[in-house]
Order: sequence, then structure tokens, then C-alpha cells
Amino acid sequence: MKLFADTANLTDIESALKKGFIQGITTNPSLLAKEPKGNFESHIGQIVELIKAHKNGIHLSVEVFSRNLDEIRRQANHFRDVLNYKQLSIKVQIGLEELEVIRKLKEDGFSVNCTCCMSVNQAIMAASSGARYVSIFWGRIRDIPSDTSMYGFYGFKQAKDEGVLDTLDADPAKVVSMTRALLDKSYPGVEIIAGSIRKSTDIRDAGFAGAHIVTVPPKFFPQMAQHFKTDEVVEQFLNDFKKWLT
Repeated sequence: MKLFADTANLTDIESALKKGFIQGITTNPSLLAKEPKGNFESHIGQIVELIKAHKNGIHLSVEVFSRNLDEIRRQANHFRDVLNYKQLSIKVQIGLEELEVIRKLKEDGFSVNCTCCMSVNQAIMAASSGARYVSIFWGRIRDIPSDTSMYGFYGFKQAKDEGVLDTLDADPAKVVSMTRALLDKSYPGVEIIAGSIRKSTDIRDAGFAGAHIVTVPPKFFPQMAQHFKTDEVVEQFLNDFKKWLT
């Protein structure tokens, strides 16, 4: 399992890169909106420069900000030209029409990260259309049983009644593990990125479920590296050695 940083914050990115444990960075419009207002291209360009300075060659996903197919292709080509970074993936949201642009981007030589996947079917359609990565939103899937909202045509109850989803689709571990089984069988070059991480244990669970990659908000990195028993033992070692010296 690989760890990516899920952020657009330059300080957090540089800190993680210096420590060496991340193997990629994912961004999206919401993450960029949390940063001070400025020029989009300049901000992403700074991320690329940090990568080149500290761990050149790792993955970078940059998301388009349109649902218009022609505009998505235009943005993808613009990002590639401006950023000039070989390990760039273009994030395109899943959708029936978007599958066409995923196919075209693949034909144009792009690595595509199909994002916002919530179901096995979505992930497999994306892989079949040419996506290199499928981003499955772990926390958002777990929210499904308590979500009474209606988005588009379906809420969860109606989706179950009509056979669009079932209870397995509300369990992120099941969604990831079933997707992994199908990808291994039919699309072995496609990797699962588990996103929408809400707590540190999600990272472990997503890995055991079969995610190739977990993209992690930086606030969880200190928690991942710490353990109260580790602190206890290290303190004991140091105190015992201090006593021996005296």
C-alpha cells in the first residue's frame, strides 16, 4: 500500500516530502479553495517545484474543474503543457458522459485518475474506459446509510428499491475489496486510490480491503507515526540509560 498526501497546502506538502514517506500527492478544487486566493497554475506549479526539490518523480493528481467534455480536454492539455511534469495524472469525475473523455484522454497519452467513485460499477466502468487510477471515496460511502438527501435521481432507499445499490454498497471495505478482485482479474494495471479518509484507522482498513493507495489528509500523519506505548517505552529506555550513566 502506498501513501499519498491529500492536500494543496504547500507547507504540509513540503513537510511530508522531506520525511520521505509519501509517494504521491492528490489535489482537488475543494482543497485548493482552502488555500489563500491566488493563481491556480502558480499554486500547482509550486507543488511541482516542491516535488522536484525533495522527491522527484512521485505521482501528482490535478483535477479538472468542469463537466463540459471539450473543456475537460482543454484543461488537461493545458495542465500538461504548463506543469511539464511526466508523472501527472488528470483527475476526472465519474459520470456516463465523462467516460468518453476518459477514453479520449487515455488515447492522447494521459494518465487519468477517475475520481468520486462510490460503487464497484463506477470503478469498473472507469477502468474499462481507460482510467489508470480509480479513486473510491471511503468516508463518503460509509455516510450512505444515514444520508436521507436526494441527489440527482436517487437517494439510498430508492436506489436499493430499484436494484441500483444494495447494502454492500454502503460498506467501503466491501466496495474496495470487490473492486480490487475485479480489477485484478480484468484490469490488473489499474490501481485503487482510497480517499475521503476520516480517521487514522480508515487508512489501515482501506489497505487491508485492497486499496493500492490511500490518499491521506496531513492532519493524520502525526497520529500514524505515534503510539502512546511507543512514547512510554522510549521514555523508559532513556531513563534507564541515564540511571546507568550516573
